[in-house]
Amino acid sequence: MKRTLALITAIIMLASLLAACGGGKKENNAGSGSNGGNTSTTTNSGGSSGGSGGSGEKITINLWSFTDEIPKMTEKYLELNPDLNVEFNSTIISTTDNAYQPALDQALAAGGKDAPDIYAAEAAFVLKYTQGDMSDFAAGYADLGITEDMVKEAGIAEYTIDIGTKDGELKALGYQATGGAFIYRRSIAQDVFGTDDPNAIKNEIGPGWDKFFEAAEKLKQKGYAIVSGDGDIWHSIENSSDKGWIVDGKLYIDPKREEFIDLSKRLKDNGYHNDTQDWTEAWYADMRGEGPKPVFGFFGPAWLINYVIGQHAPDTAGDWAVTEPPVGFFWGGTWVLVNKEVLKDEAKKQVVADFIRWVTVDTSDNGLQYLWANGLMNENGTKDTVASSVVMAKSNGELDFLGGQNMFDVFVPANQFASGKNLTQYDQSINDIWRAQVREYTAGNKSRDQAIADFKNQVRDELGIDSE
Repeated sequence: MKRTLALITAIIMLASLLAACGGGKKENNAGSGSNGGNTSTTTNSGGSSGGSGGSGEKITINLWSFTDEIPKMTEKYLELNPDLNVEFNSTIISTTDNAYQPALDQALAAGGKDAPDIYAAEAAFVLKYTQGDMSDFAAGYADLGITEDMVKEAGIAEYTIDIGTKDGELKALGYQATGGAFIYRRSIAQDVFGTDDPNAIKNEIGPGWDKFFEAAEKLKQKGYAIVSGDGDIWHSIENSSDKGWIVDGKLYIDPKREEFIDLSKRLKDNGYHNDTQDWTEAWYADMRGEGPKPVFGFFGPAWLINYVIGQHAPDTAGDWAVTEPPVGFFWGGTWVLVNKEVLKDEAKKQVVADFIRWVTVDTSDNGLQYLWANGLMNENGTKDTVASSVVMAKSNGELDFLGGQNMFDVFVPANQFASGKNLTQYDQSINDIWRAQVREYTAGNKSRDQAIADFKNQVRDELGIDSE
């Protein structure tokens, strides 16, 4: 895969925990949904034959991301295009402690030869770069030759288009589809419910939270926790809400999001979880079955299986399955943007445009979406759900990790619940404040009313956003 690469340089600047892709991972993301665990700089160089733009000089493209996901895509792209005289300088800065956004903002504002040419943003903060404060730096996809017809013909998930569009101009596309499911342990399902069939389990845990808590009590009687911590239900609540945190310029608490404070308390008071926080070692230990109580399941998209559970609990392979969650939701995703300064350099523009097209709307068997959906991007054979419905329709989602289950049967229908209408550019910051105040309440340190009041005050003081 790397036969055309002339140099790989890695400088580790910061070690940190994996954060979320929704958030992303933070909640990221992922994009894989998730977030990178370090800050590094890598350089990938293509072959020296067949110069670019007629000059014979190597074209350098600066790529900024919060995981190594897109940088690894550049490796595959150069492998497929060995005659390109191109190098990608990839800067990876984790979203942990909100490190990525300030660094990216500064680099975009500073401009010059070191400015990002291509940059990534995840669901928790993507609107800042597509529609919000930093959106003027992004080039329109139309200026890169990516037309509405290309997007339509690829069957790109509508929510990824909505999120990437400002005033009718498409500025970014996501390459993933991140509809969520309930990811559960087959062995625990057999012990408690007498079956591990996804069609049966979906009726045990839902639809709705009342059914979910009935299942939690059955699991408790057998010594199991239904989830690891309250974060496991948060993403399904956050991203199924009708409205976002900001409505008409004011802080708004959607009733579904406010309900989280009560559901979280119910989980804790009844001992239905291990009271962990997501993206911590205790959370990963629960994936391995090493926590105080064995954990039945986790809420998440395909990337949570591939890049989190699979990485932190490889010995559990085959003992998992996915089913419809109690509440439909999506979580995370990564969008790819291009600095409008790229448009001033025709040779660079051509390469960047071709790379973006290959990542987002190319539905051929050599396009990123097909390669990724079918586990052909690397030797690990990792499969993921992608934004193109055309690609998904011709792809195989069977995973050994899921005991041979075709995960697309669950994740593709789940994408109907994905929407860009409840996102804001402040989601990452407000989510962190909200969840911290909820934990203060469930721990008994504050009353419910005080936790909500402190949440509003903190959002006002830190972000300058008043409540309605």
